Amino acid sequence: MANETGGNTAVQPTATSQQVRRLVDRAQQGERSALEELYLLHFDRIYSYLHLSVGNRHDAEDLTTQTFLKMLESIGRFRWRSAPFSAWLFRIAHNLAMDHFRAVRRWQPEEEVPEPEPPEESAAEEEALESIGRRSMLELIENLSPEQQQVLTLKFVFNFSNGEAATILGKTEGAIKSLQHRALASLQRQLGDVGSSAQEP
Repeated sequence: MANETGGNTAVQPTATSQQVRRLVDRAQQGERSALEELYLLHFDRIYSYLHLSVGNRHDAEDLTTQTFLKMLESIGRFRWRSAPFSAWLFRIAHNLAMDHFRAVRRWQPEEEVPEPEPPEESAAEEEALESIGRRSMLELIENLSPEQQQVLTLKFVFNFSNGEAATILGKTEGAIKSLQHRALASLQRQLGDVGSSAQEP
């Protein structure tokens, strides 16, 4: 399926929110070409997200197919609210991934612990991300809890806001911030351990 995106340039990955809104409106009226364009526009990101989530190509391809089948079944019920269409679609993908994990008993939800938001959180997180770097983060992320992995993947790989990530994962923004805070703190500790090991003779 991935190859189907290569030769079609009807919709570019940088489509504006207004272009997506028009496509969704047309798709809700049953226009096949609009459904195909929504598929082509979102395929790569949905597949990448599922591949990062489940860890193998075969399951990612299967879950991507299921995601777009559910999109076809449910798009008539989609309503524009605070979250964009892509967040709605990612939530479908996330729910399918969770069903997959439960089926193979690999998913254990992390207990939510309310955590006060420090005033300097944004600056501290930016500093953490700069020290970690995206490539290093993707390498270290495997040591985090599944839910922490989901939050960092949505926030820093797919660039969703806290509110959008909350919509996708079915959590509150506070829970997303708490998971992100603990995940970045864990990554910084890992980097400290790596740095200490490197300095040892």
